[in-house]
Amino acid sequence: MRPQLPRSTLGRLATLFGPFPASCIDKGVTHTAAAVPHLYLSRKTMHYQTEQRGHPNTPDYRIYFKTSDGKYISPFHDIPLIAESEQDDDVPAKKPKSENEVLYNMVVEVPRWTNAKMEIATKELLNPIKQDVKKGKLRYVANIFPHKGYIWNYGALPQTWEDPNHKDEETKCCGDNDPVDICDISAQVCSPGEVIQVKVLGILAMIDEGEMDWKVIAINRNDPDAEKLNCECRKHKLTTVFSIILEYICAFMTRRIKEDALL
Repeated sequence: MRPQLPRSTLGRLATLFGPFPASCIDKGVTHTAAAVPHLYLSRKTMHYQTEQRGHPNTPDYRIYFKTSDGKYISPFHDIPLIAESEQDDDVPAKKPKSENEVLYNMVVEVPRWTNAKMEIATKELLNPIKQDVKKGKLRYVANIFPHKGYIWNYGALPQTWEDPNHKDEETKCCGDNDPVDICDISAQVCSPGEVIQVKVLGILAMIDEGEMDWKVIAINRNDPDAEKLNCECRKHKLTTVFSIILEYICAFMTRRIKEDALL
């Protein structure tokens, strides 16, 4: 029996990542920037394989997930949210830099600097990654000068879900019926379907077409800056990072609204 998917209300996210401050609303875009305290949990790295079917940039292209022994699994339901202490195949996990630091598994959908809008197919068997289609056309992320494609590795937190029937107390909006989005700000460029361990730094609460669309901000645990960035470094680099992210998202949403109007 699969575990119940956590509902991504502000209260539920506070349960996962710690308490968040009240939202700030600017001209229709709601965003909450919050630092995240350390949790005291063990962690576990797990090896996953991917199997590609079809050709990239086509509607039939899929990326399926398998365990190290070749068993097909769902990245939505079967990959644990929290990384644990040792691997299933008895391979020793890399020791964390701090035993007091919790790490989360992130399923990478869109690698940094790429444009194809890939996502977990929540309504398909085994939930492979596919390219999103809107109005019969494959979706691509626009280049926002001076960036190309996404400025981060973009993906989802497994075993999470934004409940479309639950209204958030802060924003008065319901979830978008998708897994919770997560952005890895590390320098590493990942691959589609890669499962990485990340350290959560904060969260942004976005309203997209009247629906809640949480964006968890995190960093790959293998990034050189991962140990330096935490909930207490808001005055320097983390503040700059969040400012760049907000500027990019605002420009991205403005561009998308204009493009949708032309379709």
